[in-house]
Amino acid sequence: MSTPQGKSITRELKVHAALLGGFIALLWAIEIVDFVVFHGSLDRLGIRPRTVPGLVGIALAPLLHGGFAHLIANTVPFLALGWLILLRKTSDLFLVTFVAALVGGLGVWLTGSATSVHIGASGVIFGYFGFLLLRGWFERSALSIALSAVVGLLYGGMIWGVLPTRLGISWEGHLFGFLGGVLAARLVAGRLRGRAEASRALSGDRTPRGALAGRRAR
Repeated sequence: MSTPQGKSITRELKVHAALLGGFIALLWAIEIVDFVVFHGSLDRLGIRPRTVPGLVGIALAPLLHGGFAHLIANTVPFLALGWLILLRKTSDLFLVTFVAALVGGLGVWLTGSATSVHIGASGVIFGYFGFLLLRGWFERSALSIALSAVVGLLYGGMIWGVLPTRLGISWEGHLFGFLGGVLAARLVAGRLRGRAEASRALSGDRTPRGALAGRRAR
């Protein structure tokens, strides 16, 4: 007979699978439609730096890929790093995705080559990497530090992707996506600190009153 705790873990894992699997399914569906129906022309909807139409690409670029090889390369790290974020709190995935996509997209739009078009979920993936890698630094808890260490050990080589080492790779998207993830880590850690301080303040307010009442009773 399953325990309530076991049922809760199973339910949580199902939510994780639905979120990650649903997003990956969406990416693959878009790429298949682009390949079969539009013959790759949807890729033109990516980020075109310093153009007004290119601003739309900030929202669309993470959903578009330059072929199935590009999408396959992004699928595995998205699932792995996304799941590590979900282990702590489900809502963190939405925050990190939004901040990484926004900061990464704006960074590319402002600094990318004027003749380039940037597409792919790799900026968001680097945001996940930055979030997990620096969360331990901002939170200073044993669990977050251990998770950051594991991510650094397994995926530390990704850091070279923020440098302009290869032609045809959006290193700007990687760099600003990574910075977006770091910003998200700071925001989450600040939120946790604020809640902890509020809880301590509340406990501190209650304790003296209880002690004072005890002294008066004696």
